[in-house]
Amino acid sequence: MFVINYEFIPSLSSETATSILSKVLEQLQEPINVRKLEEARDNVGNEMLKMMQHIFPIVMQVEMDVTKDFGFPDGRESIVKFAQMIRSLEQEDTEIARLHSLIKAYYLPPVSVNATNESSAEDRISSS
Repeated sequence: MFVINYEFIPSLSSETATSILSKVLEQLQEPINVRKLEEARDNVGNEMLKMMQHIFPIVMQVEMDVTKDFGFPDGRESIVKFAQMIRSLEQEDTEIARLHSLIKAYYLPPVSVNATNESSAEDRISSS
């Protein structure tokens, strides 16, 4: 069982969160990370489980590297706590929510809504 020592995890202001998320997005655009992500995408297609297995770890490694630069300790527990702090802040700050959604778009497949297969109530009534 792991115990997280929260006293070493810095507090997170909206400004710092915005800086971290912006830096993560910058790092994801670095040629080496673009190459890693493209290779992973070529192997997974649009399958969510495969995206989480292959692309998510790349994005999380970038996030861990960036958060270390802002005083967060290295490791899984720290990135989990950071994610919790971001989720809390994004409820109050639209810029944090926007930046976080851009990062999540790297490892979550786009959701498409197919409205053509659904018939309206009027269509169902008229076909009766």
